[in-house]
Amino acid sequence: MSMFCRQCEQTFRWKGCDTVGVCGKSPEVANLQDALIHVLTAVAFLEWELRAKNLGNPDFDFEMMEGVFATLTNVNFDPKAIEEMIRKALKERNQLRLKWMKAYPNEESRLPQEDLVGIHGSREFNEDQKSLREILLYGIKGMAAYAHHAYRVGQNDAEVTDFLYKGMASLANPKLSVDELLPLVLECGKANLKCLEILDRGHTTHFGDPEPTSVKIGHLKGAAIIVSGHELFDLETLLEQSKDKGVNVYTHGEMLPALAYPRFKKYAHLVGHFGTAWQNQQEEFDGQPAAILMTTNCIQEPDPSYKDRIFTTGAVGWPGTPHIEEVNGKKDFTAVIQKALSLKGFQDEMIEKEITIGFAHKTLLSHAGTIVDAVKKGTIRRFFLIGGCDGARPGRNYFTNLAESVPDDCLILTLACGKNRINRLDYPTVAGFPKLLDCGQCNDAYSAIVVAKALSEAFNCGINDLPLSMIISWYEQKAVAVLLTLLYLGVKNIRLGPSLPAFISPNVL
Repeated sequence: MSMFCRQCEQTFRWKGCDTVGVCGKSPEVANLQDALIHVLTAVAFLEWELRAKNLGNPDFDFEMMEGVFATLTNVNFDPKAIEEMIRKALKERNQLRLKWMKAYPNEESRLPQEDLVGIHGSREFNEDQKSLREILLYGIKGMAAYAHHAYRVGQNDAEVTDFLYKGMASLANPKLSVDELLPLVLECGKANLKCLEILDRGHTTHFGDPEPTSVKIGHLKGAAIIVSGHELFDLETLLEQSKDKGVNVYTHGEMLPALAYPRFKKYAHLVGHFGTAWQNQQEEFDGQPAAILMTTNCIQEPDPSYKDRIFTTGAVGWPGTPHIEEVNGKKDFTAVIQKALSLKGFQDEMIEKEITIGFAHKTLLSHAGTIVDAVKKGTIRRFFLIGGCDGARPGRNYFTNLAESVPDDCLILTLACGKNRINRLDYPTVAGFPKLLDCGQCNDAYSAIVVAKALSEAFNCGINDLPLSMIISWYEQKAVAVLLTLLYLGVKNIRLGPSLPAFISPNVL
């Protein structure tokens, strides 16, 4: 094998990519990412132990989040960028090691001794140990991404950062049994619940609470910038810098929910949404006369037809693609704006349709009494949560077919990019509500959890006793983190697909 990776749903033959990643990841990048995780594991071990003596370095927290985030599926494919992250991590490890040796004299034998990297490292683990170690790692990766988003909007929490270090440090311990690993996996779900909570608080505090909003899908005439990914703070910065410049801005992919936040509505040049989900970007961006900004995960190899007009920022990266760095806490998107203005722009107006978004937990719970009454009367018979991470593998039409077959006395909750398979269908109203209720990004899974918990309290029953079906698609590690949160909360009878993770053993399953 020149590499080995099986962290996403579309891994080769459902077993693992061992020559090149299905995502386009090269063996060089795959192995560098393994090395980065390896060094960050050592950093975590040292930091976690030093925190016990109040000697840690919280200044590295964001670097830790970003380093782990960079190893997610479809985030950073640039070997030079990952090498630089490894150098920073090595520097931090060396400094922490000196502090650790002073704090724990004569205990050097306890330092991690692992000399090979990756999940097929030098230690001999049984199938279940290996499975749980991978689940823990991928859950941490997803949580680190959410923590990174929260940090950008001024939210941080000790419960989250402490577990980020504790969980990663645990991976440096080769002696952990299945009975010791399983509680850590569920603890990751608990920490991620707090992470989703602070991310929700950061978004709603800074941008306001999402509200039902009609969104145009397509494009208008004129110069254009298409913004994809998840990072709302970057979108706001770009909008502020591009206002009154004669350029229209469009969301793409997981940026769609931004259009429901009140703060973004003050920007008249944020005119709508372009395209569908991440896996269609190469076709959708093909030859478009617009500048493109990728803010987080979900990038694919840029096609030559738009390679000269795509930019990256934050944790995301692609070799040879211009990267907008943060300098002294600020980003300058002038290059993106100038590129958009230099292009001919869209020459006509093409609006495919309008859809309604913005049904986050505050909006839904403001109608809780009406919803509960409708359920008691039988005018709302059941709720279906259909959404999650989307992907390109055949079989995902299952989720579209399911949405089409849901009876008209039921409500569909949806979130994350999986909603793109069902949000352009025509739906009736149910008990005065749109049949399809878009709760937001994958980052907004917290909304669905809050709504489910509130309904269970209103009906005086457990979440598992609600007339609620969860049919969730998964693709990458953010989805793993959300699943661990649902399992921590005791949610059962989840239908997960379209295929099982390659990294889950039969016993662990």
